[in-house]
Amino acid sequence: MARRFQDIWKDQCEAAEGIAAAHGKVVALDYLIGEKLDNYAQAAATPEFARELPRFVAAVRQIFSTDDIAAYFEAIEEDAGIPNTSTNAAELEESWLLMSVAAKQARIRRLQVLKAMLLAGTLGTA
Repeated sequence: MARRFQDIWKDQCEAAEGIAAAHGKVVALDYLIGEKLDNYAQAAATPEFARELPRFVAAVRQIFSTDDIAAYFEAIEEDAGIPNTSTNAAELEESWLLMSVAAKQARIRRLQVLKAMLLAGTLGTA
């Protein structure tokens, strides 16, 4: 049986809760927002992923407080939009340097949209 799109983000949310308990909120936020939610948003160009993105965002908002999410985005904005998704600083710097300018700009735009969605007073549908 094929995995449903919502199964992917639900598993990732569950994993983030375990990561937060074991390694702290910052690491869990990097994992869930900086890596998994960003990847999901990039895949949201397809209708199947696009339909699930608001549900994924809502789940993230249930796991982390608005203050935690705001602090996370403030920190990555201070670091030029580079989430610390790697434990190896040299590896992180190299991966960021190897990205094309267009890819960096697209990632920054996605993160700005995700920030707006995650910090909105209420989530709605169009």
